[in-house]
Amino acid sequence: MLDLNFVRDNLPQIEEMLRQRGADPAAVLGNFRELDSQLRNATLEAESSRARKRVLAEEFQHLKAEEKRLRAAGLGLLASDEAREKNLSEQDLIKQSQPRLDAAVEDLSARRLRILASIPNVPHSSVPVGHSAEDNVEVRRWGAPPKFDFAPKPHWELGADLGVLDLERAVKLTGARFAVYWDLGAKLERALANFMLDLHTREHGYTEVLPPYLVNSESMYGTGQLPKFAADLFRVPHGEKDLWLIPTAEVPVTNLYRDEILDAARLPISLTAYTPCFRSEAGSYGKDVRGIIRQHQFQKVEMVKFTRPENSYEEHEKLTRNAETVLQKLGLHYRTVTLCTGDMGPSSAKTYDIEVWLPGQQLFREISSCSNFESYQARRANIRYRPEGKNKPEFVHTLNGSGLAVGRTWVAIVENYQQADGSVIIPEALQPYIGAERITKRIF
Repeated sequence: MLDLNFVRDNLPQIEEMLRQRGADPAAVLGNFRELDSQLRNATLEAESSRARKRVLAEEFQHLKAEEKRLRAAGLGLLASDEAREKNLSEQDLIKQSQPRLDAAVEDLSARRLRILASIPNVPHSSVPVGHSAEDNVEVRRWGAPPKFDFAPKPHWELGADLGVLDLERAVKLTGARFAVYWDLGAKLERALANFMLDLHTREHGYTEVLPPYLVNSESMYGTGQLPKFAADLFRVPHGEKDLWLIPTAEVPVTNLYRDEILDAARLPISLTAYTPCFRSEAGSYGKDVRGIIRQHQFQKVEMVKFTRPENSYEEHEKLTRNAETVLQKLGLHYRTVTLCTGDMGPSSAKTYDIEVWLPGQQLFREISSCSNFESYQARRANIRYRPEGKNKPEFVHTLNGSGLAVGRTWVAIVENYQQADGSVIIPEALQPYIGAERITKRIF
């Protein structure tokens, strides 16, 4: 969420930013300026009424003291009865009207907050302006695509032929967009997760954390999934409140520090987590229906950073390189692109997508998205730190990226390391984790 004063003072800039992101400023901002003015006036009225109540209460105590003094002096009550009745009458009127004034403030505040929460982040100055993925800018490439003397197959054919990927039984168990892995297919998935976690913790300086897979609505709000993306989530009713299956470990890991003030000396904090991820894919009907590219449940290793504002873009580059290193050690050809304003997630100020080459499909496919949210998430989740020499806490910057999406890495290995006889060579870096050098045909 953006700072309220920043939005107030820069509405023309916000409107232009929304247009660059492909949004209609009128639809997003609505009557923000009018609401903000109404809320200010309503707040002033409510606070003035409350202040007047305090003054009247003090005056009433003075009247009682004066009455006591007059009685003691034998001078009678004089006009104190009339003054006291007038005071009590005004206090009673305020007591009756205060709930209405407070309710108006609460209603206007909630309406303004809904608008604020719907405004996306301001893109960093280095982000290219564009409308779609066609306007993303390639930053670099690594490696080269493998050369085959046969027509490479897509992973859904290879997995079925080898007996390690079973989509038909997954449909029987649950439905479409789920998968069952067998034997070395399952071991490859597990090996990739362990390999990634070991790399990030041993070489990249991350601390591993295992968070819950169900979170509350406050956590979803803190990282920006709610209210905007409710349709893409799996909701689990639980007593009087809802819980949500996590769409990514970004949600629980970022919210670990919700409503906390971090020790500045600890920053940057780098955390990594391996979790399943659950997405309804509500808007992807008919898209990527073959294979395991777009699943309702998939596994991912996530990297999350909490940084000082002045260091966040340096840490963003490091985080992106950490994700790229996984692909390099696996010998997978990839490219890194900077997302344009129209293709970037609403919470992000800048995002790099890392896209791996899939020869069975003859295309690059996103395998990691590395984003700097600046203070956008931290303001929603109230995550702050206290800079040295300052009394007032400030918001941290949060970053996250896939390190990597395990299922898509599985796909990349199967398609890039396929052999003419239908087997798949296991990359050398993974062989100690699997205890095999090659995936061959199995029947289950």
